[in-house]
Amino acid sequence: MKPSIIFHQYIWLINTLRRYPRVTLDELSQRWVDDEVAEGNPLSRSSFNRHRDAILDMFGVIIDCDTQYRYYISNPEVLDDDSLERWMLSTLTVSSVLADSASLKERIILENVPAGEEYLQTIIRAIKTGKRILMGYQRFGAEGYEKVVSPYALKLFHQRWYLLSYTGRHYAIYSLDRMKSVSLTEEDFEMPADFSPQQYFAEYFGVLTDETPMAHIVLRAYGTMANYLRTLPLHASQRELSTSEEYTDFALDLRPTSDFIGELLSHDSVIEVIEPLDLRQKLLLRIDEMRQRYQ
Repeated sequence: MKPSIIFHQYIWLINTLRRYPRVTLDELSQRWVDDEVAEGNPLSRSSFNRHRDAILDMFGVIIDCDTQYRYYISNPEVLDDDSLERWMLSTLTVSSVLADSASLKERIILENVPAGEEYLQTIIRAIKTGKRILMGYQRFGAEGYEKVVSPYALKLFHQRWYLLSYTGRHYAIYSLDRMKSVSLTEEDFEMPADFSPQQYFAEYFGVLTDETPMAHIVLRAYGTMANYLRTLPLHASQRELSTSEEYTDFALDLRPTSDFIGELLSHDSVIEVIEPLDLRQKLLLRIDEMRQRYQ
């Protein structure tokens, strides 16, 4: 069986168990047949058990059975919004759906993705094997150069892949679409056991990390913008404070770097910074600069 077909079956099982939390094998098999997952053939117990084991290995998703022989996902938190497993599931789900809809390609419009994906495989291999990489790099408007770095982690932000690395003196972020070449070296590296890439980015929005102080931020979202923030929070610390007919206030605790300021400006007048005052003033300054460009 082709890998694409097997992946499609894994994805179907996960998404079905997310929609119908507790179902028997007979109920699963009937939905399997109704959705023509395997050309109308029923889901056998042996196939289900094989898929169940593979799903655990690939996604870390545990499919358990209760005392009434109903199956369910016992660790749904593994598919939280910011997890690798959730991203993999989402990506494979979209790929599977699009593969089945090739005849509609003119009616499915995607966003452009910058270059750089060709280096993902080499970088991931370096991370797995603990090898430093030799990277050819050229920032916008600057001379190109080569540098050897220790690849710590990858992060996807606004459709661009970024590499978090250690240069031997400090941490550095590199955009894969600015890379001109990447190759493995024979130099080994070991990421410190107490270093967590998730924690490194936890206080920031985006990939820009600097010494911007932590801030308690209150944002006011007007109209339907509140619903957008509820369904796709700007940051893990986001929480809702109060709501009215006109607006909803949200609180966040992070370092408001340029990435975060740019995100706020992209939402025009539907988001207002209530506090802190210095962040509000930074937004006012940026808005004044924008206004002058249009005068």
